[in-house]
Amino acid sequence: MTALVEQPRQLCALGGQQSVCAIERAIPIVHAGPGCAIKLHCGLSEANGYQGSGYSGGAAVVSTNSGEREVVFGGEESLRKVIAGALKVMDGDLFVVLTGCTSELIGDDSARVVAEFRAKGAPIVHAATGGFRGSNLLGHDTVAKAIIDQLLDPAPQTVPGLVNVWASVPYQDPFWRGNLQAIRALLASLGLTVNILFGPGSGGLAAWKQIPAAQFNLVLSSWTGLAPAQALEKRFGTPWLHYPVLPIGALETGRFLRAVAAFAGLAPARAETVIAAQETIYYDHYQRLAEFLLEARCDLPARFVTVTDSFQGLGIARLLTNEFGILPGPQFVTDTPPEALRPAIIEGYASLADKIGASVHFTEDGEVIRQTLRAAHHRFGAPMVFGSAWDREITQDLGGLHLSVAAPASDRFVLGCSYVGYDGALRLLEDAITHKLQQAA
Repeated sequence: MTALVEQPRQLCALGGQQSVCAIERAIPIVHAGPGCAIKLHCGLSEANGYQGSGYSGGAAVVSTNSGEREVVFGGEESLRKVIAGALKVMDGDLFVVLTGCTSELIGDDSARVVAEFRAKGAPIVHAATGGFRGSNLLGHDTVAKAIIDQLLDPAPQTVPGLVNVWASVPYQDPFWRGNLQAIRALLASLGLTVNILFGPGSGGLAAWKQIPAAQFNLVLSSWTGLAPAQALEKRFGTPWLHYPVLPIGALETGRFLRAVAAFAGLAPARAETVIAAQETIYYDHYQRLAEFLLEARCDLPARFVTVTDSFQGLGIARLLTNEFGILPGPQFVTDTPPEALRPAIIEGYASLADKIGASVHFTEDGEVIRQTLRAAHHRFGAPMVFGSAWDREITQDLGGLHLSVAAPASDRFVLGCSYVGYDGALRLLEDAITHKLQQAA
């Protein structure tokens, strides 16, 4: 570590346990020190939209709770006993062993221990998620690759129209449940068969075993999900489409549907029919929105700031700039994307609209964000800030409008909310305007 981070927006790679919890009837087994599992649950779930424990999360997470004995004598036998016990008493279809800092630093061969049980027919895999490896976003991809590499077999044939979706990271994105359902609905409207791998109704292990049969993989994010898609292309030859912007609103959702339809080899008319039907309803709502803003003289801020991951932040920025006429202030990308992908993200923000762009700051450090916002020249008034609960105080200091849309969202309760697509854009505007009215009351 070369620097301290104040008010972090992510946790360590062992947070991949939450991605396991998001798979129906999947059981995480954590080979780490006492307290690791529950702290990750609290940070990514309870303090982030109050997302709950689910089937196998929270206090139900199985852990070796490695201590001094394991550090001195090794923890492989302890892990072996815990796995055997979990397989006996936990009612699950898939078991994922995740290693923490302690077990990896002392050199436990956890993969070998797990392989012993898999050789006996247990549906179990191993994911190396030591906290020092990176953030929970890396942990998410590590879990996905572990299942792909250790459990999946080639499909007898490709199923035309079947698409695997790699999008919102469970629990890190407080809206992941709603987002995945909204993405499913958009893709299904094109006539595709959508394989959602996380969340309620996704199908659990059966959905994962269907992955090799897909016509293609859709990576709907700025960078998470790319590693699993590349692994699937290498192993099964499955092509993949990378769409790095969350589709929010008519313009971006239309672009998204056209891109997917073209990649899937669908007739262009199919996408245009869907888009036309959705836009008819969408712009009817927009007309009523315009009337309200004019008649109620509810002036929203003239500038906006996003403090979120590059995927969601760029989607929000394009919506507000192109469809709502609000200009961008500084934009903060907090998900630490790989250096090789940053130029494309910078270009995305630089070309939000014709001759309209925004500066980008890659940081999750709350102090850096506060200093940058205080130093910014807010000549058009206080901004609207789409960030996390960490950013409420600086927004209040500036006299601006704040809405939590990213982790940690400890100041709101999230069930099935989503900002994806046509309905999602309307929901985002409803939330922003409602906050404005409450602030003025």
